[in-house]
Amino acid sequence: MNTFYKNLSLWLVILLVVLFLYHLFSVPQEPIQEILYSDFIGYVEKGEVQRIQIDKENVDGVFINQKTFHTVIPFQDPDLMPLLKKHKVAIKVLPSQETPWYTTLLLSWVPMLLLIGVWIFFMRQMQSGGGRAMSFGRSRAKLMTGQSVKVTFDDIAGVDEAKEELTETVAFLKDPKKFTRLGGRVPKGVLLVGPPGTGKTLLAKAIAGEADVPFFSISGSDFVEMFVGVGASRVRDLFLQAKKHAPCIIFIDEIDAVGRHRGAGLGGGHDEREQTLNQLLVEMDGFETTEGVIVVAATNRPDVLDPALLRPGRFDRQVTVPVPDVRGREAILQVHAREIPLADDVDLSLIARGTPGFSGADLENLVNEAALMAARENKDQVTMADFEAAKDKVLMGAERKSLILSEEEKRITAYHEAGHTLVAKLLPGTDPIHKVTIIPRGRALGLTQQLPVDERHTYPRSYLRNNLAILLGGRVAEELVLDESTTGAGNDIERASDLARKMVCEWGMSEALGPVSFGKREEHVFLGKDFGQVKDYSEATALKIDEEIQRTVNTAYRQAKELLSRNIEVLHALAGALLEHESLDGAAIDAIIQGHRGETGQPVEAKEADAS
Repeated sequence: MNTFYKNLSLWLVILLVVLFLYHLFSVPQEPIQEILYSDFIGYVEKGEVQRIQIDKENVDGVFINQKTFHTVIPFQDPDLMPLLKKHKVAIKVLPSQETPWYTTLLLSWVPMLLLIGVWIFFMRQMQSGGGRAMSFGRSRAKLMTGQSVKVTFDDIAGVDEAKEELTETVAFLKDPKKFTRLGGRVPKGVLLVGPPGTGKTLLAKAIAGEADVPFFSISGSDFVEMFVGVGASRVRDLFLQAKKHAPCIIFIDEIDAVGRHRGAGLGGGHDEREQTLNQLLVEMDGFETTEGVIVVAATNRPDVLDPALLRPGRFDRQVTVPVPDVRGREAILQVHAREIPLADDVDLSLIARGTPGFSGADLENLVNEAALMAARENKDQVTMADFEAAKDKVLMGAERKSLILSEEEKRITAYHEAGHTLVAKLLPGTDPIHKVTIIPRGRALGLTQQLPVDERHTYPRSYLRNNLAILLGGRVAEELVLDESTTGAGNDIERASDLARKMVCEWGMSEALGPVSFGKREEHVFLGKDFGQVKDYSEATALKIDEEIQRTVNTAYRQAKELLSRNIEVLHALAGALLEHESLDGAAIDAIIQGHRGETGQPVEAKEADAS
């Protein structure tokens, strides 16, 4: 606050000086008529001049009609004064004065004083900002101690294997002799690898909180600048500071920003990044050994890192931080719900089973959304209904209450979502339907949500084929009932085409082409994904691939059409219930299907439809 007032007072002084100079040298401008000296003599002789003021050779006067004029005496005219006296013109003569000394002083020193003031101001700004303008090559890492970091391993759940690996790293720092007495070597680096939101940065904070050693935190992008050599200088400065504080930890978040493959750049812009990476490689395991400094890095793109960075001696250990399973999700929910008053009906295990694929960040957001919803309704506790509403918001998007659909659009959407739902219920081995709604959410006019019972790590071909039929069920329902196709199935068709292409080209699930992979992906560092597809097959094979993709999608389309045609009454019932209630859960859907079994007979099995 003191710095703010000092800067404010300096600017006020500069402003006052500028205003003083302006008022000192500014002359009020009035409309004055410039006349010739000969005309001036003529006006005097005619008696039209009332008064004049003589200042050296300048004459300012006023006519009888009160208009002002100005002229200049070109020479000493001895006849002027008698002429003025004769016509009774009032005369005022200003004495000749020299420029005041203070005016001369101001004119001489004010520019210099202004320059000095501006220089002082910028120097203070640089000092208050840590002299950043003069420290390009200094490391921007933040130094934290164990006492300042409040996160511990008790605050992390769902990644037990990663915690065990890092607990051993903490033990290295606390008692290195315990591990080196038998000839072992303390690891130089630990690389945390995992999808976004799984807790990699949180694990690094927990290491700092547990180890009680100095902790340097920096982002990979903080090294690279437009000036060549700055990144390498910052790496040197970082490790120099770390050696002074050893034993300590250096944490580099998003290391892929600086650790990408060398030699893949276009032009000369990659030199700075490669120099920075080279310096990092040398500091981690070069000619000079760094004792007591462990580098912990995090990335979700280990495939683009330079191989020299991943070899033993640099990053000795790669710790995978995966998306948590159902037990891990329940533990994470318990951690985030510690400070939240929960109602008696809240079952965190049920919420964990209903959120497959959620990362730790997603679960934290879910708990936060539930707490905000309860607070919005002035509740004292967070109920299970709040968690369900928060889960729907996170999975399907917020309700678009302002979007008004016509009755015809509602009917189309109801049959579209009923088509997805019925195909999913009739096919065996599909993920259970959790909820179907025709309330617009996010960018969709309606949604059919499936939640798997168990965690899936591999996907059988039958499961993928059933998913294709489910995706196309909405379009089939529109064509069967409305005899029309709409744009609502655009995203479904895109997803189905993409899934069929992966089945044929990546997973070898085509009988005609066999277990062969087509289209090798070589993602270049600077070209990105769009230019990473390498065509490693002939034009004839490309034609067969297109035919297989089309055949796979068309087979799923016929399967969905056969199922819905044989169960058209159930489709009408589901669509009618959606138009009436707008949302249906799994139990309501099962009740509707069970109620129409007696009318339509046993729903057709997937194998019968597939045989057709």
